Amino acid sequence: MDLKDIKAIIDLMKKNSISEFELEKQDFKIKLKRGAAPIVQYEETAATPAIPVITASQLPYNATGAPPAGGGAADMEIKSPMIGTFYRAPSPEAGNYVEIGSEVNADSVVCIIEAMKVMNEIKAEVRGIIAEILIDNAKPVEFGQPIFKIRPI
Repeated sequence: MDLKDIKAIIDLMKKNSISEFELEKQDFKIKLKRGAAPIVQYEETAATPAIPVITASQLPYNATGAPPAGGGAADMEIKSPMIGTFYRAPSPEAGNYVEIGSEVNADSVVCIIEAMKVMNEIKAEVRGIIAEILIDNAKPVEFGQPIFKIRPI
């Protein structure tokens, strides 16, 4: 990672009002914090183990990845697998991927999350009906933040 990439991350943090960012990859680690006392940590070590990438399929409902207790009849949450900007449609002039009441299956794209100018399609990962949309269009989302409630069918 070069200085240009770090500046791009800082700009993304400012744009989306993100106060903390951390990335570890093989022999590279960076941690950025915004606030009263700015702290920037940057280190490269040969001993740092690789951190696996978390995908939407690993975090579709809750922190454990399991449906809620009670027979699975309760609404489930689709959570953001990354920090970024939430978009309901593929482009400003296109229609939204889903609306409240839309039926989706595991492969249905429900939104896009933009992270570092890359558009990441987020899939439902479960068959159900969209019960609630928890984020407004073009608003920042945090890792693990609920973005949809879905009623399994």
